Amino acid sequence: QVQLVGSGGGLVQAGGSLRLSCAASGRTFSRYAMGWFRQAPGQEREFVAAISWNGGSIYYADSVKGRFTISRDNAKNTVYLQMNSLKPEDTAVYYCNAKDYYCSGYVCLSSGGPQDYWGQGTQVTVSS
Repeated sequence: QVQLVGSGGGLVQAGGSLRLSCAASGRTFSRYAMGWFRQAPGQEREFVAAISWNGGSIYYADSVKGRFTISRDNAKNTVYLQMNSLKPEDTAVYYCNAKDYYCSGYVCLSSGGPQDYWGQGTQVTVSS
């Protein structure tokens, strides 16, 4: 069983920055692929960023490339999402995602479903 606790959301003006954190329980965190997804009101959940278990593969949604950076610290069982140059359209609830099964490549890492573990979500609001 994996528990994910996200934090770091808040209200920021357009052009500002936030850093989200997701702390994971479990002795085998270093073996999990991790990711971030978001869901805006009235919209479906969408992929934001993902990182493989060893950090060797990283993927981003086109909408955040060049502005967001995903990273992980396996010693702290934590994954981060640094968000710069925020836009009002980045406003959403951001969910941390963990996969405790083999998953590589963009197709797998950018997908999320009931077989994965999810954090409780953290609200990010960007004002114009």
